[in-house]
Amino acid sequence: MPDQLIYAMEVFFNGLMAGVLYALVALGFVLIYKASGIFNYAQGVMALFAAMTLVGVMEGQVPFAHLINAVLGTKVHHFGWHLPAFVGIITTVIVMVILAWLVQRIIFKHLVGQEPIILFMATIGLAYFMEGLGDMMWGSEIKKLDVGLPQGINLWIDETTYNIFDYGFFIDNLDIVATIIAVTLVASLVIFAQYTKEGRAMRAVADDHQAALSVGVSLNFIWIMVWSVAGFVALVAGIMWGTKSGVQFSLSLIALKALPVLMLGGFTSIPGAIVGGLIIGVGEKLFEFLIGPLIGGATENWFAYVLALLLLVFRPQGLFGEKIIERV
Repeated sequence: MPDQLIYAMEVFFNGLMAGVLYALVALGFVLIYKASGIFNYAQGVMALFAAMTLVGVMEGQVPFAHLINAVLGTKVHHFGWHLPAFVGIITTVIVMVILAWLVQRIIFKHLVGQEPIILFMATIGLAYFMEGLGDMMWGSEIKKLDVGLPQGINLWIDETTYNIFDYGFFIDNLDIVATIIAVTLVASLVIFAQYTKEGRAMRAVADDHQAALSVGVSLNFIWIMVWSVAGFVALVAGIMWGTKSGVQFSLSLIALKALPVLMLGGFTSIPGAIVGGLIIGVGEKLFEFLIGPLIGGATENWFAYVLALLLLVFRPQGLFGEKIIERV
């Protein structure tokens, strides 16, 4: 088998792994959009905030330590404990649920029935507020996140592919774990959205807020539930990305990578988020490998957006999105 084809196969599998991480972020967008019709600009910041909170809780860091020390003249930074990863994750989930409740009570409760652009602008404000809040609570320095997930090359895949192709594939164990978690999440969310009473209520709220209220659907409950689930998805994405590249403020920019994923998969499709993520992940890696050297490289920065733009020309609702027909 030609060496170039073998290298392309390795790039393909690494692209699949990267696509799963993109899809994890896109899932949060899809959940909130399906339930409220809101494009949540703050989803990337939610992943950052969740990851920062997890690190802070596990390391026993005092929230707002810099602010407290500046006001009171103290030098308090840590409580003096280190919590296990499981306890830290449970605590962070509770924090994200409380955050979801606050977002609903303080912001979106007062915006029921408003135009989508107003709701979108509210999420922009929420994003910048959460980014500043995370900075004040936990500090802006780069943090290492370790929850015990396996990392590094998968030796079994390396040895197996070496025996077959005389060339070992480098596949990261963390990417394999992320794939398994993403598949589990997607399957659970699809079952929830399609076959549960709350899932049907969520779709009804997305179609028409006022109509859903008129038939007894609790808008407050649905939005708190969806923002909580989206917060949990953001936590999972934050753990994966934070473990891979450290918890830093550039983590919030992963939301930008989710945009072409949503355009491809459709804003209302949970499976579409995964398929779109895989297409983007594989496409950008293979394009960089095959075409990048011919045009100067750095194609991963723009390939996903160009691909999404081309698809929008022919299928604006995305591959799995619902086609909207308005009768006049």
